[in-house]
Amino acid sequence: MPISPETLLLFALSGVVSGTVDAIAGGGGLIALPVLILGGLDPVAAVATNKLQGTLGTAVATTRFAQAGMLDFRSRETWMLAAFAFVGSIVGAACVAYAPVGLMRVGLPFLLIAVALYFAFGPRMSDIDLAARLRPTTFAFAAALPIGFYDGLFGPGAGSFYMIAIVGLAGLGAVRAVARTKLLNFSSNVASLIVFILAGTIVWPAGLAMAAGALVGARIGSGLALKHGVRIVRPLLVVVAVALALRLMLDSSHPIGAAIRATLASHS
Repeated sequence: MPISPETLLLFALSGVVSGTVDAIAGGGGLIALPVLILGGLDPVAAVATNKLQGTLGTAVATTRFAQAGMLDFRSRETWMLAAFAFVGSIVGAACVAYAPVGLMRVGLPFLLIAVALYFAFGPRMSDIDLAARLRPTTFAFAAALPIGFYDGLFGPGAGSFYMIAIVGLAGLGAVRAVARTKLLNFSSNVASLIVFILAGTIVWPAGLAMAAGALVGARIGSGLALKHGVRIVRPLLVVVAVALALRLMLDSSHPIGAAIRATLASHS
């Protein structure tokens, strides 16, 4: 599809914003997906194209955190968790045709609100690592694999789910938890991106324009997380989880969104 230079610029600028937010708290797709649809992409192409920019953005953020010493690629645990997220996402993407998407759309906003409440009022998050509740192998099976599966199957909120699992079960401090979240997000993004490439559903000009912005945004966001730590990570996690929940809840495909639209239509 032909895309005007102005629209490509819009994609690039929105990529900067979504990449910044995604590098800190996840949820960049909350910004990117509506912009892609507004730019003329159909929903399927928008989801696939968003995976392209999201994958490249998380790659930059992961590299930035690794350079800052927040990830150790010499560790067997690092590669094991990434591999489990990758495998889970591949299986999830392969099961998309059988997914109860309608049921997931209804329940997910309430789960995201619970995540927001956890980060807002739950155990105090700090930049200091605590004792892990699960061994690495157990965490890989109990968290990396199923969240990766969900990311390939559906996707929204996967970053928040990785984060809450890493903080609550692996015991990492805020910045190191964000770093590991970006690694697992990158791994599961790559897996689903492969599926979308093979399916031919990516609109490459749009994806590359948005990815160019996301690369810049990922460096900005990871830099902010490294500099400000829990002071910026915790509130942004809450804001992103609530915003994503509201976005999904007010969509016409959600019963609440449909009811609101029907009420407004009856009074117009």
